[in-house]
Amino acid sequence: MNKSRTILFGALIGAVTGLVAALLLTRRAERNERETAITTGEGMKLGVLVFGLLRAIASLGDD
Repeated sequence: MNKSRTILFGALIGAVTGLVAALLLTRRAERNERETAITTGEGMKLGVLVFGLLRAIASLGDD
């Protein structure tokens, strides 16, 4: 697979993942009858998880 196809595929996966995350966040807010904002602690947890995921992706080819 060439470089531009890989970048396009990654961008599409990222967009779909972001859309699903936004849908889940709004569904949770509707269920709890509050705003869609996440707390600072939740934001930190998400940031650490995303960073870990990116590190795992970056190390896929390393053996």
